[in-house]
Amino acid sequence: MGRIRNLQKRKTNPRLVNLIDLLLKESAKNEADIWKYVAERLASPTRRWAEVGLDKIEKYANEGEYVVVPGKVLGGEIRKAVKVAAFSFSATAKTKIKEAGGEWMSIEDLLKLNPSGRGVRILT
Repeated sequence: MGRIRNLQKRKTNPRLVNLIDLLLKESAKNEADIWKYVAERLASPTRRWAEVGLDKIEKYANEGEYVVVPGKVLGGEIRKAVKVAAFSFSATAKTKIKEAGGEWMSIEDLLKLNPSGRGVRILT
């Protein structure tokens, strides 16, 4: 985990630094590699973060599934009721997820709901 911690030292956003810490702790405590991977992606330079459109979520996610995006969710078209967790959302994406019957949340909220990370799909 030394590499992730070194990348984390470059971050100045306190919410992001705390989220990376939380993800690494929960990964170790619950033996859930999914959270370590998400922490690694968030610790990387922001130009390498995922920017996922709702069209991609529509294509790859199943109805009622949890999806985590280590980055930002952008607008598009979605008709499935999917629960999406990300570091940030565009205003359009939030509206369209709600209209489709889904739910948007922060990664912290998903971590509280599902600390083991089972049944969570990562989209990058």
